Amino acid sequence: MLLYVLQSEGSSPGRQGFFMGVNSLGQMSGSIGGGIMEHKFVEMAKARLREQGSRYKVQGSRFRELDSSDKSEGSSGAETVTSHESEKAIIKKQVHDKSAAENQSGMICSGEQTILLYPITEGDEFTILNIINSTANHQNGTLVLSPLGIEFIDSQPAKDFEFKITSEQSWTYKEKTGYKNQLYIVGGGHCALALSQLMRQMDFYVRLFEERSQLNTLEQNKYVHQKTVVESYSELSDLIPQGANQYVVIMTVGYRTDYLALKALLVQDFKYVGVLGSRKKMEKLLTDLEAENVDPKKLYQVYTPVGITINSHTPEEIAVSIAAEIIMVKNQK
Repeated sequence: MLLYVLQSEGSSPGRQGFFMGVNSLGQMSGSIGGGIMEHKFVEMAKARLREQGSRYKVQGSRFRELDSSDKSEGSSGAETVTSHESEKAIIKKQVHDKSAAENQSGMICSGEQTILLYPITEGDEFTILNIINSTANHQNGTLVLSPLGIEFIDSQPAKDFEFKITSEQSWTYKEKTGYKNQLYIVGGGHCALALSQLMRQMDFYVRLFEERSQLNTLEQNKYVHQKTVVESYSELSDLIPQGANQYVVIMTVGYRTDYLALKALLVQDFKYVGVLGSRKKMEKLLTDLEAENVDPKKLYQVYTPVGITINSHTPEEIAVSIAAEIIMVKNQK
């Protein structure tokens, strides 16, 4: 059974795009937000799977939306379902407020989320394999969920997430598959090694650029998806594409190389550009670039000194501060 958060609002613990799989043995992977709500839906999924057996042989599964009279509402236990009902996928709204008139999730964190329960069928195998192959090759595509079932398109959607619903029988969820964000780290030293390890665990495809091919920390870095040795950081404008999902952190060996990298990249637009260095060094860097007629508006958008202020010292602490700032920028409205 596939459990998918189609939409979320407010302080909902399960955000749009969260998903998990549950099988009839109770094994599971992923999350739709945790807590009593997730437990309730897992038990619901297990009950439906047990009712049908460990394998579904359903042709053309249809969807329906449960109303507030569903007796699993507000309960942490499994619901009793008929064979006919357990063959269908459902979408169900959950409100995280015990004062809500209906659709209470059992949690009090406020906000709400809409969850899909979809029984995977043998007919979905080809689509699922296409999704697996696409993501394994670090490609982007479009996952489509609708009353027609699961569909995969090998081109990118206009938005990372999109959910539209006009009725119980007419709704569509679309999501960009694969890595939604790209992180480019310029410089391969100790801080880059620590940042690469941290950001690899998040939804970022991580690329590293370095001039020194024999650098030991470059060789040790097994966390980035791709390494590129360049002759000069002045080449970066041809190697790093601009875009709303593109993030850049410059942390080279010194002032000259920081200058070359930043000057090359400021001709483009990124979601985030940060430069590692002391405040005094960064003031000189920006002043020198302004003297070279670099657009002051571009310079104003540079995050420097990079990272949130937590008095960090070690490469690992610096990596945490930078990662926190990137997450803040990514998630801000």
